[in-house]
Amino acid sequence: MALIFPRLARNFIRNGYFPTDAVTLERIIPALALTDSDSSVRLLDPCCGEGAALHDLKHALAQQCATPHAIRTFGVEYDRERAWHAKDVLDTAAHTDVQDMFVTARSMGLLFLNPPYGDVVSDKAQTGERQPDRLEKLFYLKTVPWLAFGGVLVLIVPYYVMDREFATMIARNFAQVEVFLAPDQTFKQLVLFGVKRRADGVDTALATRLARISDGELPPELPEDRAAEPYRIPPTMGEFAFMSTRIDAAQLQHELRRLQHATLWTQFAAMFSSKAVKPRRPLRDLSDWHLALALAAGQITGVVTGVDGTRLLIRGDTMKQKDQEVQIEETDKGDIRTTILMRDRFVPTIAGIDFTPGPNLGRIVSIR
Repeated sequence: MALIFPRLARNFIRNGYFPTDAVTLERIIPALALTDSDSSVRLLDPCCGEGAALHDLKHALAQQCATPHAIRTFGVEYDRERAWHAKDVLDTAAHTDVQDMFVTARSMGLLFLNPPYGDVVSDKAQTGERQPDRLEKLFYLKTVPWLAFGGVLVLIVPYYVMDREFATMIARNFAQVEVFLAPDQTFKQLVLFGVKRRADGVDTALATRLARISDGELPPELPEDRAAEPYRIPPTMGEFAFMSTRIDAAQLQHELRRLQHATLWTQFAAMFSSKAVKPRRPLRDLSDWHLALALAAGQITGVVTGVDGTRLLIRGDTMKQKDQEVQIEETDKGDIRTTILMRDRFVPTIAGIDFTPGPNLGRIVSIR
């Protein structure tokens, strides 16, 4: 599959979006493998573009997997046109800002991160909140918590952004880090591999080695034939959430159509349709208990006609009243103690309007 649709290519390299080129992806794929070919795996690209890179990666990993459907791909894309292309090739893709995404922490086995490149807008409002100076760091800080311990990071960024701050971030959270230059240096990219570990301290040697890259000590080019062991993507189990806090009408319609067999919408008519049922006359006179239940259920309502021809439009209900009881007692010490008891009492009530032709037409009646 082509990494980018030709008719869109001239429009996609803009606004800090630089899609992964085919040669670089072809050399990344041999560096990745599955830990367990029988377990489920989740792959995430939070800046997935049109989704082709993650799709090709899944296709390659599926060759190692006994159950290819166990590999699931997830993507996030801000651009509308690219996002809707991604929905066609990834298992789940969200058209939204990554800042509006909620993903369960440590739920992904692979984080394929090729973020937007550029400077962060300065804090002109002077809110006092310290933010990274580059978009690459901002996306890294947002998405790395979604990667499971032991999960694999593939990071593609310009090598000139790998300063001391960025190097320290990576050295705090990752081990077994390898860095290479991308074969195509059009955008001066590097490719970094790492395995997430618990952040129990900064690997100073690693931080120093990475920081030297921005000083001009560039790593070797990503090899075409990898001799070392591949990075193994761990299985991911358990419940997880992948959702946007905002959704537009088009995506809501898309999701309802995709999940229609798992919802009750197809049974809407059967669930909510009702037919008029003529009530049956009770077999015996209602007791107060039966009357209260019928009133509370709204069964006593409508037009009734008496044996003498009186016609009433009635509506039944059950009212709650409070009965007050005052108890006055004298204590052993001669003090007077007053106790007020309030008891709830439910009173069945029928309100009606007299529709009998004659002088009482329109009269309000109350039956208790």
